[in-house]
Amino acid sequence: MSSSATGANISDHPISPHATRVAWVGTGVMGQSMAGHLLAAGYALTVYNRTASKAEGLVSRGATLAESPRAAAAAADVIFLMVGFPSDVRSTSLDPSTGALAGLAPGGVLVDMTTSDPTLAAEIAEAAAAKGCAAVDAPVSGGDRGARNAALSIFAGGDAGVVARLAPLFKLMGNALYMGGPGAGQRAKLGNQIAIASTMVGLVEGMVYAHKAGLDVGKWLEAISTGAAGSKSLDLYGKRMLERDMAAGFYVRHFVKDLGICLSECQAMGLALPGLALAHQLYVSLLAHGEGGLGTQALILAIERLNNTCLDKKPE
Repeated sequence: MSSSATGANISDHPISPHATRVAWVGTGVMGQSMAGHLLAAGYALTVYNRTASKAEGLVSRGATLAESPRAAAAAADVIFLMVGFPSDVRSTSLDPSTGALAGLAPGGVLVDMTTSDPTLAAEIAEAAAAKGCAAVDAPVSGGDRGARNAALSIFAGGDAGVVARLAPLFKLMGNALYMGGPGAGQRAKLGNQIAIASTMVGLVEGMVYAHKAGLDVGKWLEAISTGAAGSKSLDLYGKRMLERDMAAGFYVRHFVKDLGICLSECQAMGLALPGLALAHQLYVSLLAHGEGGLGTQALILAIERLNNTCLDKKPE
């Protein structure tokens, strides 16, 4: 069944808090804020998280806790996934005994907001179509701050009509742009990650240079933030790096996963992106130091180690 044919089968009732039940799988750093916006808007929300305690905040606000993705989907018209790795996406969506598609009634929609493999997104869309449902891949950019402030960029792939129908839900989390058919949302997000990776390398190299040159790095960041070198990465992470705040808005281990998917896609395309490969290796070095649970701003640690320096001390 084609994605366009699938779209015609999906219930066309307008989405609203009174008419639409929503479920959310994956209530981590990003998912908890995103699901919280749906709850605050009045949607009946069912949640599932592998570590149930991480869903307690939403449950205390009125969400219902499910025992599996399948159970969550059975209580919903639209179910969102925000999990870690493609293997998690596969199991939470496609597992025949516990997966979301096994519990989703015909006419339901599965929205995967995890950054994952485009080919897996297409596989999930095909599996959803086979049971009269729809699947949309809608990964996001904007980090923990964007999630909290409902200011995420959302890259949506799938049937255009289904994506348009989901607009009331997406608007509660940020700005959604339709990128194309199944997998197009994931490919747009991978391109986003490629751009961010080299931007982060440039930012931390500039900071280490400013430090070694004897500048006040905080003032330097302020000075460049309104010029051509200004970026969302600088706004999100510059101050955190200066304050040695490495708490994860987005985990190093998840960024390594994303960049690895990018490199795999590039290899299949015969595409050489040396900046991407360099950034990937620098982030892998953080994993080697046991720092996969830190935020992506921890890249500063890798560049500091290469230069035997540290920004929280006076320049040598």
